[in-house]
Amino acid sequence: MPRAGDQSHGPSIVGLRDAKLGGWYREDTGELFRGMPIGTDDVVVDVGCGAGVNSVFCARRGAHVYAIDREPQVIREVHARLSVEGSGTPTALVSDANPLPLDDGMATRVICTEVLQHVDDPQKMLAELFRVGASGALYLLSVPGALQEGLQEKVLPPPYRGQPGGAVRVIARDELARWVREAGLVVMEHTQHGFFWSIWWALFWGCEVELYDPAHPVLDHWTAAWQALLDMPQGHQLKQQLDEFMPISQIIVARKP
Repeated sequence: MPRAGDQSHGPSIVGLRDAKLGGWYREDTGELFRGMPIGTDDVVVDVGCGAGVNSVFCARRGAHVYAIDREPQVIREVHARLSVEGSGTPTALVSDANPLPLDDGMATRVICTEVLQHVDDPQKMLAELFRVGASGALYLLSVPGALQEGLQEKVLPPPYRGQPGGAVRVIARDELARWVREAGLVVMEHTQHGFFWSIWWALFWGCEVELYDPAHPVLDHWTAAWQALLDMPQGHQLKQQLDEFMPISQIIVARKP
């Protein structure tokens, strides 16, 4: 059992292992997510880039990255990371994506993860994402899983409810797929990931710790239990079954005809 706060077995390390098993960050094949290869010829638009994890992966693969977020401080930090991590000159833009400050058909890869639940008109944003993609462009889209959203709502402390910037809707699995198809995209894979994080976040709210230092016996034991599960011979199958039941995210890989 890892000691409390042992970062070598902390949630970031175990969560990254879990993510890679789920199809993310495939360094050996250069895929940001399975079915989404990134190469030096790609122009990547990452809308709602947040901390820039996806943008940085793409920059490391030699792609030209357009990182977009509505928060100026976020964009300053991401631009600094991309300038160090990538081989080219990145573009970082402050925008609410309504509309995107980009030309039609300029992107070969479009990323929009954990964003659509925050915007007033998700279908309008999907239309913008469609517009900036070239013919044949690949899209990586994700939103929170609906079941875990209900779980978080049960345990979220009252002071955090209704905070600015929070989700304004819960998007059902069939609803997301329908929106993506109505936008004109072809769904190549619709999957789910992250039971580990669904439980971790539900426990986090009850532990009354800070996100920058989430050391608590309950969180440490859950993280250790999940790592032990992944080490089991049948662990990967169990993970897949639990991810299907209550994922932190539902994920679509799509293509523009």
